[in-house]
Amino acid sequence: MTEWPLPSDGVDSVITIGKFDGVHIGHHEVVSQLRARANGRRVVVVTFDRHPLELFDPARAPQPILSVPQKVEALLNAGADRVVVLPFTTEFAAMSPDAFIDDIVVTGLSASLVLVGSDFRFGAKGAGKIETLVARGATAGFEVVTLDHVCVDGETKVSSSTIREALRSGDVETATELLGRPHRVRGLVVHGHQRGRVLGYPTVNLEENNEGMIPRPGVYAGILRVHGQDFLAGISVGKNPTFTDVTRDQVEAHALDAEFDAYGSIAEVGFTHWIRDIEAFGSVDDLIAALHKDFADIRALIADGTIHL
Repeated sequence: MTEWPLPSDGVDSVITIGKFDGVHIGHHEVVSQLRARANGRRVVVVTFDRHPLELFDPARAPQPILSVPQKVEALLNAGADRVVVLPFTTEFAAMSPDAFIDDIVVTGLSASLVLVGSDFRFGAKGAGKIETLVARGATAGFEVVTLDHVCVDGETKVSSSTIREALRSGDVETATELLGRPHRVRGLVVHGHQRGRVLGYPTVNLEENNEGMIPRPGVYAGILRVHGQDFLAGISVGKNPTFTDVTRDQVEAHALDAEFDAYGSIAEVGFTHWIRDIEAFGSVDDLIAALHKDFADIRALIADGTIHL
C-alpha cells in the first residue's frame, strides 16, 4: 500500500476534503462549520498538491491562485488544526472509492465526521458519490455532512474561478471581497534596475518565480510585508514600457514613509485597490509626474480609511 502523507495516529478527527484554491470566504465557512462540529476532535483539512487537470489535461488546468505553502498557511489561519496535502498522482487518481475511504478517511485520518460539498466526488473517475460515502460511513463509523455553496449577498456564488477572473482583470477589490483578505504574492527580494531610487520611489522587487497568481499589469495600492512588518505601499506590476530594458512582468512595491534594506529577504505584496493601467511615458519627467499622482491617490485612500493596515 502507498505511504500517503497522513497522520495515521488514531486521533479522532473531523475532516473536509477539497481543492481549496485561493482559500476564499466559502472555504473559510467550510472550516468554520467543521470546527463548530468538532466538539474537541481534531479539525483536519485534506487538499491536493495540484489541480486534477494538471494530471489529466494540463492545457486546461487553471492557474493556481496560491502556492501550496500559501494554501496550507491560509487553511491553518482559517481554523484547521492540521492540513494534509495529498499528491495528486496517477496512482492516487486510480484509487477505488472503497480504497479511498479505507486508506485515507478511516485508517489515515481516523475520521468520525466528514464534511464535504453536495457535489463531492472521489475515487477513480469520480465513481464515489455522497451516497457512497454515507453508506460506508454507516458501517465504518463516521458521519457525513454536506454543505452548499456560499454566496455573497445571497446571490453571487463564491468560487475560485470568479476570483481568478477578477485578478486577471485587475479587479483586486472584488478579489479581496471574495477572499476575505487582500490577494498576496510573495517571493525573494532581488536587485532590480535601481530606477525607482533614482525617481524618488525606491522599490522592493520580487524574484521572477513568485508564489501566488500575479494580477493584471497595472499600478495598485496595497500592503507590503517585509521583516515581519506591514507597510502601506504603491505597487507596480508589468514591464514598465517607458524603458526598453525590462523583459518580463515585474512585481515591485514602494513602502510609504519607510526605508529599509530588504535584499535577500522574503517579501509579501498584498493588492487592495486598482489605481491605473501601466503606460509608456514620453519622458522620465512625465513618468515622475504620474508617480506623484499615483501616490497622491494612494494617500487619499489612506486618509479616508479605504485602505489601512
